[in-house]
This record gives sequence, C-alpha cells and structure tokens, in this order.
Amino acid sequence: MSNALNWFEIPVTDLARAKRFYGSLLQTELREETMAGTSMAILPYDKEKGGVGGALVAGPQFVPGGQGAVVYLNAGKDLDGALARVKSGGGKVVMERVELPNNIGSIAHFLDTEGNRVALHSPAGH
Repeated sequence: MSNALNWFEIPVTDLARAKRFYGSLLQTELREETMAGTSMAILPYDKEKGGVGGALVAGPQFVPGGQGAVVYLNAGKDLDGALARVKSGGGKVVMERVELPNNIGSIAHFLDTEGNRVALHSPAGH
C-alpha cells in the first residue's frame, strides 16, 4: 500500500462558494461532477502518480463542521501566501504557522467558508 489515504471529502453547504474559496486558496480550477446524486467539486490530484484525490461535496448527508478529522492540503512553497488567501477568501485562520521538528515543514489550521476546520502543510525549507 503506497498511501493510507486514497480519497477525502470536505462537506459543504454552498458548493459554488466553497469552490471559489478552494479554487482561490489552491490557485487552481475545481471540476464539478455529480456522482450517485451528490454534487461535487474535485480538487486537483495526479492519479497516475499515486496522488490522493478529494472533493468538496454538497448534499443533505454532508454537514460541515469544525470538529473531527483534519485534512491537510498541500500549501506548496508559500504557506504564508496560502494563509493570506484563506483570509481574503472569507476563511479564518485558527492556528497560525507552526514550524514542525525534524525538517517536516510548517502547518497551519483554518476554518473555511463552510465552517470546516482544514489544515495546510508546506514542506521543509519553504
């Protein structure tokens, strides 16, 4: 097994708003799809290279919240820029940048426009 995680879903109430927020945060376009009656916006990943995929999902069974599991998104080389985009996009930083030991990198937590607690990771040296 190469990845313990193979898919994740972030529940949203307003898919269009969440798609704008995450598109701005990650500086990319999200592709909308409907699967089994569930509206989704797919976050970018490279399946051919073993990337882990995920989506924003909207529907009555998906309830956003600030408790529970935390998904870490790749902030790339610019964690501070990503945190600025969280704020400008209507999110709220709830844990500012923390440098991790052992050359792991930096992390930060935020609340998205839907009320989910999500995190960002930037590799060491960035």
